[in-house]
Amino acid sequence: MAEEAGRGRPIRVLLADDHAMFRQGLAWILASHGGMEVVAGVPNGAEVPRLARELAPDAVVMEVRATAEGTREALGAVRSLPDPPRVVICSAVQSPRHVGKLAGAGASAYVPKTSPAENLVAAVRAAVLGPEGGDTMVGGQRMVRGDRGEGDLPLPSARELEVLLLAARGLSNGRIASSLHLSEATVKRHLANVYEKMGVNSRSEAAREALLRDWFTAEEITAGGANGEDEAG
Repeated sequence: MAEEAGRGRPIRVLLADDHAMFRQGLAWILASHGGMEVVAGVPNGAEVPRLARELAPDAVVMEVRATAEGTREALGAVRSLPDPPRVVICSAVQSPRHVGKLAGAGASAYVPKTSPAENLVAAVRAAVLGPEGGDTMVGGQRMVRGDRGEGDLPLPSARELEVLLLAARGLSNGRIASSLHLSEATVKRHLANVYEKMGVNSRSEAAREALLRDWFTAEEITAGGANGEDEAG
């Protein structure tokens, strides 16, 4: 489906949000930017797998609330389709840990509801026309944090969070690379990106900050055990 959309056919989008006015607004936004067609809108994610099968959209824009269990089930059903659409999460929930779980369930991109309309348009286009298997976008380019009054801060991608969690568990760069099927150079690059975004210089500082920012829980870190030494990069 993405190949056809890339050759000039409009990107077909299915919307799922429980507010009718918000769905109508999203439909207008997507249509006004051109190259997109909203094929249907539904009030909840439970209808998404059935309509995705019947209408074969290129992308699904789905709302997620604080409890994402039903959303993960819907994502699993959508991803099991023979030619699944890409799923863009649009939500007021802005916890990176929450977003990471949705990424693991098959979401292609995440955009906070506080973002400009252009972020959603860009996320849909990137999800459909971008390469398969790329890093999940977290909040477009930036996401507002309201817990510590530090303004807008860049957040890690889902892959960077994955690398950071393994680093916080004490795995060496080599073991992280092996576990995630990456090169060591890529692991070092992801860690360097995380350190820059967090304003830290070491794994121990990064792990401490990740806990403070609710990116991980202590249980998630200790679940993997300690398997290596604290490294600079």
